[in-house]
Amino acid sequence: MATAPNAAVPPSSDPPLKRAVTKNMLLLFIVGDILGGGIYALAGQVGLEVGGAIWLPMLIALVLAGFTAASYAELVTKFPQAAGAALYTNRAFGIPFLTFMVAFAVMCSGIASAATLSIAFAKNYFGELVGAVPALVVVLIFFLVVMAINIRGIKESVGANAVLSVIEVGGLILVIIIGFVALGAGDGDIGRAFEVKAGGIDGGEALIPALLASTALAFYAVIGFEDSVNIAEEAENPGRDYPRALFLGLGIAGLLYVVLGILAPAVVPPATLLATDGAGELENTALIELAQLGPIGVDEKVFTIIGLFALANGALINMIMASRLTYGMSREGIVPGVFSRVLRGRQTPLNAILFTTFLALILATVGTLRSGGLGDLGGTTATLLLIVFAIVNVAVLKLRARPVSHDHFVTPSMLPAVGAVASASLALYTLVTKPVQLGFVAGLLGLGVIFWLANVVAKNNADGDGPGRFDTQAIQRIENPDDHRS
Repeated sequence: MATAPNAAVPPSSDPPLKRAVTKNMLLLFIVGDILGGGIYALAGQVGLEVGGAIWLPMLIALVLAGFTAASYAELVTKFPQAAGAALYTNRAFGIPFLTFMVAFAVMCSGIASAATLSIAFAKNYFGELVGAVPALVVVLIFFLVVMAINIRGIKESVGANAVLSVIEVGGLILVIIIGFVALGAGDGDIGRAFEVKAGGIDGGEALIPALLASTALAFYAVIGFEDSVNIAEEAENPGRDYPRALFLGLGIAGLLYVVLGILAPAVVPPATLLATDGAGELENTALIELAQLGPIGVDEKVFTIIGLFALANGALINMIMASRLTYGMSREGIVPGVFSRVLRGRQTPLNAILFTTFLALILATVGTLRSGGLGDLGGTTATLLLIVFAIVNVAVLKLRARPVSHDHFVTPSMLPAVGAVASASLALYTLVTKPVQLGFVAGLLGLGVIFWLANVVAKNNADGDGPGRFDTQAIQRIENPDDHRS
């Protein structure tokens, strides 16, 4: 393989991030991130679009995610640094504004996802377990705990993720077993899982629009694999471990999703699974209902506790991602240098964690107070990432002209090409047909533009090239991918 010269990383007074993430911890990180959101929080929402065939949009979303996962596998092994999609955009296009907006979009997707999960935690699961407790109070405590774990350290954070991932995967396996036993006992009808009813129980809508809308929402269930690239600087051996972990993690989560997408409508009566209240929100949580049925069904509180752990795990991983992305872009000189400050002793990006937690609380507050906020924030997360994925798929092809001095994974060129077109098309369709999600996306990206302009002003007022000044030469700098700085 051809080689290219690599410039050294500018010296920093801050300590490097600790390389403590093993290959098994990385796999659990990816599986936990994917599973923690969609299937626990939004499975029933998908059914509102396509009736019983919940598995179908999930399978389509899984295939779509696979195209982009292949691009990430190549890029993260080629450039194993913390900034993820924004770093790849930097290197591929060299447009500071585009780089900043990609970074901001990914960060917003992480905090929007964490906000989505916090709402499901407070309303769908915690409320089911404890009773009437103000959702905003639960959300606030939820984020304070997640923040404390994040600040404590990456090893502790990923260690907590490993434990919670085992619990949530165990919960899904338990539900699958309960579902199969219920079917075997005659408590259900497998045919319901293959009844595509565009528009929910009664149908009445056009199939293709309903399938596109449900796939866009189901895409929220399969995202998460991209978060792992933002802890590349904290992985023990990213070049060897990332491709295996990405594809295996996506495959494990996808298999569980498809099976559950078949079992839920087959075992739970559609009138229960898709029942809505006066505001159009689902009255029941799909997996809790499924877990109670059949000869070996469990008490709803048992599975509710498992769901709480799963949602907390997904939020923790998203907040790890968002804070590491903010830290990485600060190191690149694209956001103010204050976000690259590392807490000595713990070696965690303290200011980045505080900032992203604050933004997540704002979004969660808006989503909690608004009817339908759960689905809207979940859809917003997916749409933001679809836009980013389209750019990343183009970037991997453009960066083929920039070789590095070490071996790395290479994906077939057709996959990123198809992934770019599919991601862009689905994002555009969602923005055109979902005005609320368009408003969220436009508002968040508009905030990014404001931050960009503020950073430009700070650059023009700064003396020298110290931290906090936007460095237009940062996009030309190639950090040494083999420099693990342990």
